[in-house]
Amino acid sequence: MANKKTIVVAIAVAAFGAGALLWLTEGNTKIENEIVIARAPDAVFAYVTTPGNWPKWHPASKAVSGATDHSLEVGEKVVEDFVVAGRAGRVVWTTVKRDPPREWVIEGNVDGRNAGVITYSLAPVAGGTRFVREFIYPSPTLLFAILNWISIKSRVEEESDQAVHNLKHVLESPS
Repeated sequence: MANKKTIVVAIAVAAFGAGALLWLTEGNTKIENEIVIARAPDAVFAYVTTPGNWPKWHPASKAVSGATDHSLEVGEKVVEDFVVAGRAGRVVWTTVKRDPPREWVIEGNVDGRNAGVITYSLAPVAGGTRFVREFIYPSPTLLFAILNWISIKSRVEEESDQAVHNLKHVLESPS
């Protein structure tokens, strides 16, 4: 009898463990930040969709190259050197959606792997623009999923929060 219980418990633990592993490695992490900026949506859209401006407001963006001097159209690519949660890398962003001044979406690729999707959503509000930045990124490995759960996600959240506050400051400061 105890032998059958042991087998059932072992199967249940194995099934739970397999499910947990799948959940950790198949899931995406979503980071969303929102802020109101005292500027018109057209001005905010033009600024945030021009990659040359990213290092001026996003703490993770260290340098950009390629199409950096204008608001990117669908299909255009830009290369960004970044340090996110203490990890340095280089990502190629491709614009996949553009609906000025309401929405702009880019997909990232690092060494042939999906690095995530960033969506900027803008809406007019009294006194300016409601700006929402959403970053969704995958957990490609179990190790990454564990590190993400332990520390990466919280650091990315802090950096993203700082970014939108920096953006507000930059866009609301007198030129």
